[in-house]
Amino acid sequence: MLDKQTMSLPKVVLIAALTGFLVLPAGAWAQGSDNVILDAPGLLPKKARSGPPEVKAQATVWPRLDPGAVLCHSADDLRKLAARRSGETVNGPIDCQIVRAATGISIIRRDGPGMIEVQTTNPSAGGVGWTDAWLPSKEPTRRGQASAAR
Repeated sequence: MLDKQTMSLPKVVLIAALTGFLVLPAGAWAQGSDNVILDAPGLLPKKARSGPPEVKAQATVWPRLDPGAVLCHSADDLRKLAARRSGETVNGPIDCQIVRAATGISIIRRDGPGMIEVQTTNPSAGGVGWTDAWLPSKEPTRRGQASAAR
């Protein structure tokens, strides 16, 4: 004879089974948490980089004379400079200057290879003159630039 304070065996088994079913999903969830990704884009704020900020390159002017290019006052001055560079004796002064910084230009005309009449976009940078700099008709592409334009 069982008194009212003790439970019957089927009730104890039923309570144990229900408790087991409740505990089982919690354990399975804890084991499956290895697959949770917390650094998914947009879920967490981005961490600030340490160090100086990244500086983006400024757009370059084209066509241009790069530092070290020569800009001569006339085509005759450019021919005299070429003769002096090849070791010939040249009479008279040569009115040419070396470009110190990248200088935007517009091409006026081409007079054979190595003889290009140009005008600087900034008049104080030389104005109209002649150069032997290599100036292709199209802007040269840099690595990564062609793929980014596509």
